[in-house]
Amino acid sequence: MIQNILRVYLARLIHYRYLPYTILYFTEKEKKKFDMLRQIFYRSKSIPPPVLARLYHEKVIDHYENPRNVGSLDKNDKDVGTGLVGAPACGDVMKLQVKVDEDGKIIDARFKTFGCGSAIASSSLVTEMIKGKTIDEALQIKNTYIAKELSLPPVKLHCSMLAEDAIKAAINNYKVKRQSLEQSGGTIEN
Repeated sequence: MIQNILRVYLARLIHYRYLPYTILYFTEKEKKKFDMLRQIFYRSKSIPPPVLARLYHEKVIDHYENPRNVGSLDKNDKDVGTGLVGAPACGDVMKLQVKVDEDGKIIDARFKTFGCGSAIASSSLVTEMIKGKTIDEALQIKNTYIAKELSLPPVKLHCSMLAEDAIKAAINNYKVKRQSLEQSGGTIEN
């Protein structure tokens, strides 16, 4: 019972990184209820405070705490496309790089993301999803699938949109680079 009531109040907080700052947006009545419920829950041994504060799905927590494919590829490599995208609403920035073989299949993917746990988890998941796919198959991955896979709440859907945009940007960069390479006769110009 108390857990459900607290979740209603915490649902409003999920999209913020720091719990104390979000309480500023509560009305006085909501602050009192929230403080009472938080004290009851923190005294309870059933749910540790860090888990309570997060309320992310276990898949998001897994990808956030153990991100896959973090790092960079050589951006000057003719087979590497780089996409850099950002979300002005929250300040998240995502860099996604893909390495494509001669057959148009993505053989490696790396990311670097500055943002919340959902943005990092979306980046990590996307790198796993696109490996082994062709460019066209990777372009078919939509943010709704990413959000569903990670069970993202509505306030975090922009993170999955950022990941979809990063895929498109990286593949577009790869295509432009390959086209420029073909036109120049084999040398890559930065």
